Amino acid sequence: MKGFHHNMFESKGVRIHYVTAGTSPRNGGDDRTIVLLHGWPQTWWEWRLIMEPLRSEGWFVVAPDYRGAGGSSKPPGGYDKQTMAGDIRALLSYLGVKSPITLVAHDLGMLVGYAYASLYPDEVERAVLMEAPIPGTETYERVLATTKFSEARLWHFHFHGAPDNAAETLIAGNEASYLRSFYVKLSANPDAISISDVERYIADYTAPGAMRAGLELYRAFEKDADDNRRVLAEKGKLKMPVLGLGGTASFFLPVAKEMLLEVAENVTVQPIEDSGHWIAEEQPDALLRRFREFTQATADAKIREII
Repeated sequence: MKGFHHNMFESKGVRIHYVTAGTSPRNGGDDRTIVLLHGWPQTWWEWRLIMEPLRSEGWFVVAPDYRGAGGSSKPPGGYDKQTMAGDIRALLSYLGVKSPITLVAHDLGMLVGYAYASLYPDEVERAVLMEAPIPGTETYERVLATTKFSEARLWHFHFHGAPDNAAETLIAGNEASYLRSFYVKLSANPDAISISDVERYIADYTAPGAMRAGLELYRAFEKDADDNRRVLAEKGKLKMPVLGLGGTASFFLPVAKEMLLEVAENVTVQPIEDSGHWIAEEQPDALLRRFREFTQATADAKIREII
C-alpha cells in the first residue's frame, strides 16, 4: 500500500518482518513512535486502516509481524510473550527509537504488549490494550473456568493449548474454513474482514510452520502466567496510563477493568460501539477517536504534573 514500507530485521537468528509508515528516528524522523501489535489469526495487515491516519498526525508507525506470523520466522520455540517482547524491543532499538513509545496491542498481541510494558516500563509512555485476558491474573483464571465464557467465546484456548500437536492434526486440510469461522463468529460486522482479507490471512497461516507457530502462542500460556506473576511481584503494577478497549459485542468489556486493575494503576476502559473482537477492522474510525481522546488526556495530565 502506498506510503507503507516493508522491511526485515534479524535478531538472534529470528527474522522479523515489519511495516512502517513515516520516517524512523534512525533516518532523521521525529521520535514519536507508535507500535501496533496484531492478534491471532492475523498479521500486521490488521492495522492497515489506521496506519496512514496515524502517520498523517505525526506518528512514526511500526507494525511488525511478531515471531511465527506473516513474513516473520517460524522458529521452534520462543513463543512465551517475554521472549516475543524482546524481539520487538530489539527491532525498536535498530530503528533508533529512544523516546518512550505508545503501544497499541490486540488479542494475543496484547499479551506481548503487556509483557513489554511490564518488563520495560520506562520505555512505554502509554498503552492501549484490547480484547485478551492476561494469563496470571485472577480474572483470567476465573474466565477460563467459567462455562459461559470458555464454551461460548474462549473454547479455542483449551483446544489450541492441547499437547502432542492434536490441534494441528485436526485443523490440517480445513484451515480456510476453520480460520474464517473466527472472523465471522467473533465479529459484529462480518463484512468488515472481506473475502480478500480472509484469503490473505489464510495464505499467511497455511505457510509452512505458520499454524504450528500460531498454536505455540497458546501453549506458552502457562509460562506466561508464571512470568507475569513473577514480574508483577518484583516490579509492581504498571504506572503508565492504560486504556482498555473492547467491542460491545465481544467478551472483553465485562472483565476488562477488573483484570487491568490487577496489573495497572492508571486504568481507563472504553467501549467500541457496534464492534465485535476485530476492532481495528470493524470500527477503525471509532478506534482512532478513542485513541486520540486518550492521547490528549494523558498529555494534558502530564502537563498538569509538570505545572
